[in-house]
Amino acid sequence: MLSGTITALVTPMRDEKVDLDALKRLVRRQLDAGVDGLVPCGTTGEAATLSRTEYDSVIETVVTEVAGAVPVIAGTGTNSTNRVIETTKRTAALGATAALVVTPYYNKPTQEGLYQHYKKVADESGLPIVLYNVPGRTGCNLLPQTVARLADLPGIIAVKEASGSLDQLYDVVTGCGDKLDVLTGDDALAFPSICAGARGVVSVTSNVVPDRMSQMVQATLDGNMIKAREFHYQLLDLFRAMFFETNPIPVKTAMGLMGLMDPEIRLPLWMMSPQAKGRLEQVLRFNRLIP
Repeated sequence: MLSGTITALVTPMRDEKVDLDALKRLVRRQLDAGVDGLVPCGTTGEAATLSRTEYDSVIETVVTEVAGAVPVIAGTGTNSTNRVIETTKRTAALGATAALVVTPYYNKPTQEGLYQHYKKVADESGLPIVLYNVPGRTGCNLLPQTVARLADLPGIIAVKEASGSLDQLYDVVTGCGDKLDVLTGDDALAFPSICAGARGVVSVTSNVVPDRMSQMVQATLDGNMIKAREFHYQLLDLFRAMFFETNPIPVKTAMGLMGLMDPEIRLPLWMMSPQAKGRLEQVLRFNRLIP
């Protein structure tokens, strides 16, 4: 079962290359903070810009560092079904626990096309599949009715619902929450989503504060609503700051300011604007994360 705080890992880079030493340090920091899972090579990990060799090295490094302590859910989605299957098979050989498969972008598949896409991936790829719905990125919304159909397939174990709509998450929980692990992909909605029946969050903010994010999520899962709500409001400015610009620009900038890694990001994304960076620095100072 997937639950709790699952960090959508950034991919540290230096001099236009993946920084594997920094990646190892980040993984150890996450484990020491008590997170419940890691997602390398997802949206936050800039998977779309990684070469095949870089992708494999990131997955292999994370799997080795984790050493079975928590699930490693590798991002393998793209807009070609056959390529998703090939990448997921390769990722299974590298030791990943499951695959996070985003809805195909650009192609604009129908709901039936989405069902058939995920069915083929689940049938042929060799790893448990986590559905990933983020229409703001893909222009494609995996509707709750389709998720409910997919929940009946044995190879599909969870869904990351990142539409930003609590109404849609409610419908997913109602329709298949007893068959799938429902995870939110929106940090600011983690508290209300878990209250509504989600089992955890795939988090960007936990790259920055894995301990505090884990504490908030666990308090919510434990039913300690007063403590959980307090954590939620303490973290709310950080949640918002992580999306001052396109993810992962703010989170990599924040981690650079905190001395955790080089903030380098790969084109077509670009360094944070001075105005947004100034706002981010204010939030980090208020949270005592930088001097």
